[in-house]
Amino acid sequence: MSDWLVLTLAMAAACIVVLAVTLVRHRTAREDEDPSETPDVIEYMTMMIGVVYAIVLGLAIAGVWEARSVAQDHVQAEAQALHEISERVRVYPPDVRDGIRDDVNTYVGHVVTTEWKSMADKGEVTPRGAELFARIRQDVTDYQPRTDFEAQAYQPLVDQVSAADDARSARAESTGATMPGVVWFGLITGAVVTVGMIFALQIRRTTRELILAGLFSALIAFLLFLIWDFDAPYSRGIAASAEPFLALFPHARG
Repeated sequence: MSDWLVLTLAMAAACIVVLAVTLVRHRTAREDEDPSETPDVIEYMTMMIGVVYAIVLGLAIAGVWEARSVAQDHVQAEAQALHEISERVRVYPPDVRDGIRDDVNTYVGHVVTTEWKSMADKGEVTPRGAELFARIRQDVTDYQPRTDFEAQAYQPLVDQVSAADDARSARAESTGATMPGVVWFGLITGAVVTVGMIFALQIRRTTRELILAGLFSALIAFLLFLIWDFDAPYSRGIAASAEPFLALFPHARG
């Protein structure tokens, strides 16, 4: 199911539920009920609940957005390190240089096609990707420099392999959801309480109140969807992309 379809259904469902409860409550209300008798303390509590929940939502959105940005940084760091390896091996003999570059291109091609799909669908990197990266490490570390110029390039190459390995490990660790289940429980419960407090104010079936109640519930549903969408950095609508790999290795997609 499309992410945007999920959003549309969630917002529509929230509006329908609120409006339905409002209409049912209006029909079953006592004839002598006076909305102006709502105690001031209830209005204060409603306001405070809304403020507290808005803070919680803001922190949750900031948290998942930061996690998404960090995930994109891991991709950028890995792609840049692999690009540096491809460029720095130009001081090596042609057969060694071409072998390392071929292995780097093969690894990047696997990442942007097969492994990226695995991250999106299964939330994990592939064993094949680990094997291809191990081949790059072996190519770089097993080579014995023959000249002083090659020796000077050897350690920086090893450092770039280590940087790419660290970035790959970080990318693998950030493929899953970042929000714990208990946080989701709090967000959903808070949404129910916040929207439910509308009825504590004895909302009537006027056009203005119905529109405001519907828009408010739709806004809550949208913000929850936004958190859910950002929660998996590599697999949902506004996800981290493989663009850094494609920018530095234009032929990686094949």
